[in-house]
Parts: sequence; structure tokens; C-alpha cells
Amino acid sequence: MARTSSRRFACNCSMSGQRRAPFASRIALAALPLALIGASGAASAEAERAAKLTDPMRFFEGRTEGVSTVKVVMKKAYTSRTIGRGEIENGVLNLVQRVNDEGRSPFERRWTMRQVAPGRFTGAMSEAVGPVTVDEVGGRFRFRFRMKGNLSIEQWLTPLPGGREALSKISIRKFGMTVGRSDGTIRKL
Repeated sequence: MARTSSRRFACNCSMSGQRRAPFASRIALAALPLALIGASGAASAEAERAAKLTDPMRFFEGRTEGVSTVKVVMKKAYTSRTIGRGEIENGVLNLVQRVNDEGRSPFERRWTMRQVAPGRFTGAMSEAVGPVTVDEVGGRFRFRFRMKGNLSIEQWLTPLPGGREALSKISIRKFGMTVGRSDGTIRKL
């Protein structure tokens, strides 16, 4: 198509200045819808990326990988790596993670989450005792749940630019005292 246009311009070079101006404006008007279509495609791709940044369920859809360092009081720090596979069906995220904690046998962790209000999610996790709640707070997501042994877990996910990676910070408390921490990243594969 570019060749045809350049031929037209080559053939029309002998046009008078008065005829060239209307011809150029017709070409510009003809190109405008194409430019708008391209811009709307770019805008919708940008909107999709923004949705992944602001929707933790969409972030975990597909394959993800998490790598973190875990430090529990009175124990040596260790590395934890998770590979997840998430699917959204009827508004419910089903996420299965293969967890590889250094020094332990690999195991499977299952999450089921759904949105209950704007910026608010609830669900269950296989290691949690009771519900898991997620709240959006200032562009970050706070996960809260309890585990066996009277442990309270608070995890903050901070989406990074581009929508494909997030920082993860976990605080583990027992009887109100911090007994463990974890810092890492989660990324879409």
C-alpha cells in the first residue's frame, strides 16, 4: 500500500499548489480513521495492562512464579519458590501453587477467591484457618488470614509498572508479636 501511495505522489507532483492542498487534506482525512483505530487498539491494550495492575484476580490468572526469602524468629532464613496456575471461572479465581520451600518437601497450596465489592475480595486457602480477605489500599493489596498455631498473616502485594510483576511482603504474627517475615516478588510467566 505504501508503494501505491508513493506512486500517486510521484504522479501528482506536477499538480499546481492550489490542487495539491485539497489532495493532501483528503489523504489526511482518509488516514484519520486508521490512526484512531490504531490509537484505540493501543488504548485498549493499555487498559488491559492497567486492569491487571488493579485486579489481583486477573494478575493470578494464567501462570505465575513467586520467589521470596522467609525469615522466622530463631531459625535460619530460607528461600521459597512457588509456581502457580490460575483460572477464573464464573467470577471465581481458582489458583493452585506448587510450593518449594528450601529444606522441605514440595507441596500444593490451593486458593479460591472472588470479588465481593469494588476493591474487596474474599475466599479460602488450603493452609488458612477461616476466610482470606483482600482489600485494595492505595493501589496495593492487603491479604489477611489466620493459620494453625494461632498465626496471623498479613501480605501486601504492590504491583510494579507494566502489570507483570508485584512485590510481596509478608508479616507473620503470633499473639500480636512479629515472629516471621517474607520479602519477594511474584511475576506472570
